[in-house]
Amino acid sequence: MTGAKALFITLILVMLLPACGRPVEEYAEAAIFGEIMPEMKGDGLIMAESEPEHKEAVCGFGAEPGNEYVVNAAVATLWSAPGRNRPMDEASLTPVVDMGKWTSDMTIPDKLWLVGKLETQALYGQRVKTIESAGDWVKVIVPGQSTSRNVEGYPGWMPGSQLIGSDAAYLAAACPMAVVKSRTAFLYHDPSGTMPFLELSFNTRLPILGDVGDFYAVQTPGDGEKYLLKAVAMSVRENEEAGRPTGEQLVETASLFLELPYLWAGVSGFGFDCSGFTHAIYGFHGLGIPRDASDQARSGKPVRRSDLQPGDLMFFAYNDGKGKVHHVGMYAGDGQMIHSPRTESSIEIISIDTPLFVKEYAGARRYLPD
Repeated sequence: MTGAKALFITLILVMLLPACGRPVEEYAEAAIFGEIMPEMKGDGLIMAESEPEHKEAVCGFGAEPGNEYVVNAAVATLWSAPGRNRPMDEASLTPVVDMGKWTSDMTIPDKLWLVGKLETQALYGQRVKTIESAGDWVKVIVPGQSTSRNVEGYPGWMPGSQLIGSDAAYLAAACPMAVVKSRTAFLYHDPSGTMPFLELSFNTRLPILGDVGDFYAVQTPGDGEKYLLKAVAMSVRENEEAGRPTGEQLVETASLFLELPYLWAGVSGFGFDCSGFTHAIYGFHGLGIPRDASDQARSGKPVRRSDLQPGDLMFFAYNDGKGKVHHVGMYAGDGQMIHSPRTESSIEIISIDTPLFVKEYAGARRYLPD
């Protein structure tokens, strides 16, 4: 960053979250750029201060001082253990990540290698709780991703350099939030949109400080005020009762991602796994559901196959539908399902009468009121 006097010291993070419906036994990104950064001393994390370079924030991200920090990378990828990455994964681990390059440069075998090594992802501005550290890595819990593995949220390891404990991190999330509604969207340094700052994912949420023409002025975790086009975001208030979406609206949002390649553990507009996809679509509409397919299959209300409605989730299991749940899709209406199928494929709409999915069908759940 230009003119930045911020300390760049490694924090240590995260305890990965699993994806799709994979077995638990199978089962990292951002820069520290802000005014107040975590510094490692022995086994503990303490806060080191530097001169502020931005005007005082008025709204923040609601992190609790102590062991909570905020993701300061566009997408932070959580691993099952620290340091498991390959050289080709560096684009996802540096302080300023390049998710487009990382995902597009990988071949199918490269992506298959990630299975069981990645847990989940967290987005720019999300709060995480740190529970352990190992060198430059930290084990974290993502509170917004519920799982049977941990009552507090999804665990995983990430580079500490992708977290920040700035002034903005600990201010209350009192402003309306700008929520990215396109696959990805650029955040800009300027309100004319000529100087890109960061490419954000779908469902990224940033506090709105004001309106500047066609842009929202938004608070960032560590870089002060930036600008996001209103056309690619919607404004919501965190503490207001959101209107319940219809099943058709869920399917419409899901359809934005048709032909997006699958990514194990993905929850972002750069790539989803099966349950990360359904989790993100429901989450975008203000409905929290568990992160993994096996947990999603135990939540909501059971629905008969003959009574399926758009937005219902359909589950598939090994052993002809009687074993462990390993996949989830969303019923799209007219006998079709939209899903993120597997590493070799992209998000698609298919018939629910496809032989493999008939054979492995394990039930359906509804999360919307009848």
